[in-house]
Amino acid sequence: MTAIPRIVVPDSLDGERIDRALALITGWSRTDIQDLLKAEKILVGSKLVSKSYRLSTGEEIDVQDQPTSPPPIGPEPVAIDIRYADDDVIVVAKPAGLVVHPGTGNEHGTLVHGLLQEFPEIATVGDTDRPGIVHRLDRDTSGLMMVARSDQGYSSLVTALGDREVTRSYIALVEGFPDARRGVIDAPIGRSTRIRTRMAVRDTGRPARTHYEVEKTWADPRVALLAVRLESGRTHQIRVHFSAIGHPIVGDTTYGSNPGRHALSERPFLHATGLAFNHPTTGEEMNFSEPLPADLVAVLQNLGEPDA
Repeated sequence: MTAIPRIVVPDSLDGERIDRALALITGWSRTDIQDLLKAEKILVGSKLVSKSYRLSTGEEIDVQDQPTSPPPIGPEPVAIDIRYADDDVIVVAKPAGLVVHPGTGNEHGTLVHGLLQEFPEIATVGDTDRPGIVHRLDRDTSGLMMVARSDQGYSSLVTALGDREVTRSYIALVEGFPDARRGVIDAPIGRSTRIRTRMAVRDTGRPARTHYEVEKTWADPRVALLAVRLESGRTHQIRVHFSAIGHPIVGDTTYGSNPGRHALSERPFLHATGLAFNHPTTGEEMNFSEPLPADLVAVLQNLGEPDA
C-alpha cells in the first residue's frame, strides 16, 4: 500500500466533486479514483464518501493507496454489431457475455477493444479507460448501447443521461407476479455492505426509479414478462430493484433467482430492446429497437402460450 501526502482542499476546488478534484490534483483518471473510493482507500476527514461527494475548502483528504497502471487499451478484432454510426454517435447491439470495457480479469476482448478496431478515433473521447462509453450494460445483458464518437457527442450524451433525456427500454422475465400490472419501483441503490461486488437497496444509496408494465404471465412456472423503462441508471438497477420486491430476474442467480425452481435461462433474462435520444449535434430524435436474441426467444417458446 502506497499512500500519498494528505491533501487539503484549496479554495479553487470548493464545491467540486471529489473524483474530478482528485483527477485534477493527481493526474489519475476519474475511473481509477472511483475504484479507490469503492475500495474504501480514500477518506475525507476520516469519513468514507461517494464519488459524487462535493468538497469544501479546508477539508482534508487521505488517499491510502494509488491506482495500478492497467495495460494500454488498444484495438482488437472483437466482433461488434453496429446498428448506426455517424461522426458523433455509434449505436451497437451488445451480445450477452461481452464485457463493455477493460477491468480486473477482463483486460482483453471487450466491446471497447472492438470499437477501437473499428473506430480508432474514439481513443481520446471521454475517459481513456473506457473511451467513448456513455453508459454500460452488464456482461450478461444483451441489447442496445450508445457510444460517443466525438468529444461533443460525449459531452452532450452524458448531459442528456444526467438530465434523464434518454429513454432506455428493456424486456425482462421475472419470477412470480408483481402486485400491480403497472408500477414504479422507487428505491435508492448503493454498494452492498456484505458483498462489495454487488449492489443493494440502501437508505444511503443514490436515487433510482424503475418503471414496469406486465405484458404476459405464465402460471406454470409462475413467471411474468415485463416491459421495463429506466428513469435513472444505477449499476445493476433493474436486477436489484426486482430482487428487492421479491421478483428476481429469471436466470439471475446473483440477485436471488432460483435455478432449481426456474431452470429456464442460462443467463439473466434481461434485454435492452429500445433506445431513444436527441442527436448530440443536430437535435434530431433518434429511435432504435432491437428484437430479443435467439436464446431468449427460445426461453419464451419453451414456456408455451401465456395465461394472460
